[in-house]
Amino acid sequence: MELHILLPFKIFLKISGVLRIVVDTNAGSYGFLPHRLDCVAALVPGILTYETRDGQEHYVAMDEGILTKRDGFVEISVRNAIAGADLGKLRSAVESQFVNLDEEERDVRKAVAKLESEFIHGIKKLRQS
Repeated sequence: MELHILLPFKIFLKISGVLRIVVDTNAGSYGFLPHRLDCVAALVPGILTYETRDGQEHYVAMDEGILTKRDGFVEISVRNAIAGADLGKLRSAVESQFVNLDEEERDVRKAVAKLESEFIHGIKKLRQS
């Protein structure tokens, strides 16, 4: 199979000769082999594992995203990814970096909602005067 991992601003990984891929989805962990049916899957933050023809396993910590498999081509689009060999370090990277990003996003959304609320309240005051 050919595997591409895309980030919003660059191609993170482009490799061919992949024998199998294991990813975390919103429905659990799934494995992909070259002859698996074509599909689309929503990914959750976790560790992607892929094995190359030389028998080596490689690991990539990924944020949430989407996977599409078509024939022998697997394309994954995620917001952030980190490659590494040590699973312990990658797991802690997922927990600290990606989960913290989600918390930051929630804080930003709260701030934007507050600004929108104040803006609407200000418009209502102007209409009443």
